[in-house]
Amino acid sequence: MKAKILKTIIGLAIIVMVSILLIIAYFMLVDIQTKMPRQNEYTCKVEAKQFMGRNIFIITPNNVEKANLTILYFHGGSYMAEATQNHWEFLENLVNDTGATIIFPDYPLSPKYSYKDVFRMVVPLYKEIIDHIEAENLVIMGDSAGGGLGLALEEKLCEENIEMPNKTILISPWLDVKLTNPEIDEVQKFDKQLNKETLKLAGLAYAREDGIDSYLVNPIEGDLSKLKNVIIYTGTYDILNPDVHILQKKAEEQGIEIQVKEYEKASHIWIIQNEEDEKELVQKAYNDLVNDL
Repeated sequence: MKAKILKTIIGLAIIVMVSILLIIAYFMLVDIQTKMPRQNEYTCKVEAKQFMGRNIFIITPNNVEKANLTILYFHGGSYMAEATQNHWEFLENLVNDTGATIIFPDYPLSPKYSYKDVFRMVVPLYKEIIDHIEAENLVIMGDSAGGGLGLALEEKLCEENIEMPNKTILISPWLDVKLTNPEIDEVQKFDKQLNKETLKLAGLAYAREDGIDSYLVNPIEGDLSKLKNVIIYTGTYDILNPDVHILQKKAEEQGIEIQVKEYEKASHIWIIQNEEDEKELVQKAYNDLVNDL
């Protein structure tokens, strides 16, 4: 009887392991891509263009006067997930409330791709943009992993002496995929969205073995000396919040001021998630963000 039970347990364990391996293999092969919404779903215009084999979405207002402002926006999702409906709705609101044009790249996602694939795309994309748009009219924005990507891109621009954007706005940025800050464990008690250990696995998938110590993966370690007009929106109920303060301190040591707008009890990317129980926090932060543009 015991042998039969043991055999059953071993059989189930093998099935589970094979299932996990098949899931991993599936995601290693599948190219996850952000899909363009149907035009009648939104009050702005969305056009898809190709750049290096990937979609670049150009979002412009339909019913308001266009401003002389362009936003290069990188979405979050732990470097593994495509943009969500919340992202599209957030960007629609931004376009209509500011008149800006938003360039929204569908950058390569892990685990099929790594940070190297991402930077092979976003650096040439940035160069292409500033060939056509004055840097003084350009803002880099991003949320979560996209915030980390945006900051790392600017550090790469510093390294290559490429002209910087006029302004940077980061929402709950992921600055260190290793999540080594001991204060994270304290904030974890309040963060209902993010889990430290799960995020670390996502970071490893993005970094691979050779990138885990690179500033392109962990922009908290990069050169901040040429940054200008950086604003970070962060909530105290977000495990990525403690690293924002470390980044701010490092920037000060390099003679750079980073403006941190911290909202008490706000969760991870609360401005974009727009949860019912955070309506007041969302509206306050969103109004501030629009004014900052």
